[in-house]
Amino acid sequence: MRKNFGVQTWLYPMPVLIIGTYNDDGTPNAMNAAWGGIHDTNQIGVCIDPGHKTAENLKKRKFFTVSIADAAHVAECDFVGIVSGNDTPDKLEKANFHTHKAEFADAPIIEELPMTIECRLLSYDDKAGCAVGEILNISADESILGSDGKISAEKLQPITFDPVHHTYIKLGAVAGQAFSDGLKLK
Repeated sequence: MRKNFGVQTWLYPMPVLIIGTYNDDGTPNAMNAAWGGIHDTNQIGVCIDPGHKTAENLKKRKFFTVSIADAAHVAECDFVGIVSGNDTPDKLEKANFHTHKAEFADAPIIEELPMTIECRLLSYDDKAGCAVGEILNISADESILGSDGKISAEKLQPITFDPVHHTYIKLGAVAGQAFSDGLKLK
């Protein structure tokens, strides 16, 4: 038997994405966005309400970064989501995050978050609050690379947002092999 919950914004997993931009004066800004994901083969989409400082910044500068929140920085990632850049322009400093300019995008990379996607803004819909960016580069700190030289989810320890219970969940162990396990049913 199933229980109906009606229309909700519940989806599992919901990645915790930290969107980085530069303010007009060149200082870095970031926000926590749980509503986003791959939009096309070389694009990412994120929901950013037009009232956010980040929305204003990315519309002006046309670039942004998307860092993957990790278990080691839950409090810091939550902080940049609950404090507005409109009211607290130094919120990255208060979160004890350090940045440097991305190599491929005019946007900041948060050094403490080991995986970052650099993007150029393709479109922003003010009514829907949806930004679509072209992925220009993905960079990862060597500390999260596996023996194969690729990003290791186990080492990254990305977190997801549980919209039902308002918690963050660390991703766990491998459950199966994509494009392989289903072949057993042929």
